[in-house]
Amino acid sequence: MRGKPLTLIGPELKPGDAAPDFKLVDNSLNTVSLTDTGRNVRIISVVPSLDTPVCDAQTKRFNEEAAKLPGVDILTVSMDLPFAQKRWCGAFGVDKVKMLSDHRDGSFGTNYGTLIKDLRIESRAIFVLDRNNAIRHVEYVKEVADFPNYDTALAAARAATSAASA
Repeated sequence: MRGKPLTLIGPELKPGDAAPDFKLVDNSLNTVSLTDTGRNVRIISVVPSLDTPVCDAQTKRFNEEAAKLPGVDILTVSMDLPFAQKRWCGAFGVDKVKMLSDHRDGSFGTNYGTLIKDLRIESRAIFVLDRNNAIRHVEYVKEVADFPNYDTALAAARAATSAASA
């Protein structure tokens, strides 16, 4: 963060790895596991906090892209409380991305290698999962304040959708 190294807890996942399970909380305070996210191709957008400019822009961008990606579900994961996620979505009209909170136990961050030990927030990352829960694309953004490579993630999601249709 700002050029200072931070310690991430968990493995560094790679394409081809099986997606680990997790227990997140949705805006209705229900527990959501990997299985609960469905069988579509999924983009999991991980952000430190929706109340920061880059996370705000990243989530809005994926919300816009969601309408152009049939057969792809987009999830945003952060440590923000479900109430804050719901408030933020309402304030900005974000309605195509499913918001999920890792605030209870950090299981997503620990299992996906995105939990920043020093701050107990998520680092910025993107994961694309195919319909069989195999990881097709991973990007751990090196600097928390930098944007992810949207084009690469979107291309991976389209490729995973095409492969499933063939």
